[in-house]
Amino acid sequence: MARNAEKDQALREKRLNHLLDCALEVIAVKGIGAVSISDIAAAAKISVGNVYHYFKSKDEIFDEILKRGQTAYGEFVTHTASLDLPALEKLHLICSSWLSVRNHWAHTILIHSARLAETSLPGTRSQVTERFTRNLLPVSAIIEQGQREGAVIDGDPLELAFYLVSLIQGLTLQRVPGAEVQAPIRVDGVLKLLDKRNRI
Repeated sequence: MARNAEKDQALREKRLNHLLDCALEVIAVKGIGAVSISDIAAAAKISVGNVYHYFKSKDEIFDEILKRGQTAYGEFVTHTASLDLPALEKLHLICSSWLSVRNHWAHTILIHSARLAETSLPGTRSQVTERFTRNLLPVSAIIEQGQREGAVIDGDPLELAFYLVSLIQGLTLQRVPGAEVQAPIRVDGVLKLLDKRNRI
């Protein structure tokens, strides 16, 4: 009996993840104000009733996508900061991982939409900003480590972390399907901006 409950839970989680992945891109393209539950259901190839089985509203879906994405990223950068590696290797890992994921452009659009759109709930806006700011701290700690190692340029570590994360997010926006900028995006090129060893 317990095995069946575990299977049911795993299947539910798989369906939920599929729904959220489909909702992510359709919300990013149409905007939270214009998208409907029907649009999300069509993208996920499920009935509208099945969407309501998981969520009461599109705002709940929007909040869950944002929370999951930002929480997973926060866990990743926190883990990366704890690795026994030189700082520039850690930053390379963060940049390459973020830029290699196909739909991070959609996450970036949703983060900015939540903070800018008039239709965003005030609670959503503040939570997204709080998580974004909190997620800068592990990156800031890595930059501070790099400064101690003599590998990263001088400056306020939190400020430099903010610049780096904003740059990476901006680059992901150049990868929107059908509107990709035809120019290479190299992690080494990004990190040269922080690498003190390249300075004369």
